[in-house]
Amino acid sequence: MTSLDKRLTPARPDLADERLRGLVEAARYVPGEPRRVIAPSAPLRREPYPDAPLDTEALMGEPVAVYDEHEGYAWAQLGTDRYVGYVPTEALGPAASPPTHRVTALRTFIYPGPNLKLPQVGFLSLGAGVTPAEARNEYVRLSTGGWVFAEHLGAAEAHAQDFVAVAERLVGAPYLWGGKTSLGLDCSGLVQLSLAMAGSAAPRDADMQQATLGTEVDRSSGLRRGDLVFWRGHVGIMLNETRLLHANGHHMAVAIEPLAEAEIRIRQKSFGPITGVRRLPGRAQAPHA
Repeated sequence: MTSLDKRLTPARPDLADERLRGLVEAARYVPGEPRRVIAPSAPLRREPYPDAPLDTEALMGEPVAVYDEHEGYAWAQLGTDRYVGYVPTEALGPAASPPTHRVTALRTFIYPGPNLKLPQVGFLSLGAGVTPAEARNEYVRLSTGGWVFAEHLGAAEAHAQDFVAVAERLVGAPYLWGGKTSLGLDCSGLVQLSLAMAGSAAPRDADMQQATLGTEVDRSSGLRRGDLVFWRGHVGIMLNETRLLHANGHHMAVAIEPLAEAEIRIRQKSFGPITGVRRLPGRAQAPHA
């Protein structure tokens, strides 16, 4: 990965970020306009079409820099992991203050009022950032509208102690290429989301994660809970010294299986051999009994 990785560089032949002047050629340079995601989640696609490939998703509350808008799409860069692509304009709002809370439940319903018997109007996924504007009974009204169950939220500055335990909560969630919500996520999205809930930033894709997270370890010395195991285009999390937790297309879900079995299957059918193991600082945990 380089500083001019196309996935992370807001530059097209006709338009580029003002900060890239002198680094890339473009017909025009503009500063990004600050916005924030106001939809429960927003797809970021490679092209401004609803059937274009999904590269990732932005969760409510994420900051976004918008460089261009055309026919319902904003060409933008996400503030959390710097990914660049096309986001539906309707999913973005003004650059409000950072969220004060985030969703700590796997998902929580949004209601039109503080009553669980009302028909829900949407849901927020784990990690979505929100700002409560009013409390009533056991519910809070969000600054973006709608009410959610208050106990499904936590302070934005509060973090999980063990990112592996966060990932375990997502076992059974469907596999979705580019997904980053509890309704569907991919291998690197699982790693990124789990680490984020534990207060650690991570890049979006597996190759970026292998290049930047932790330090390389020799498998022969033994694996630990929280070690990240990489293949070409795939990543998984060690649950303990022998079992792997990963979102994968074989199970089409987040699943736990013996690393030895996964290694054989993945080598033969998809991504080849393991390319490395990275250990994150301060993330070693005692294996589950």
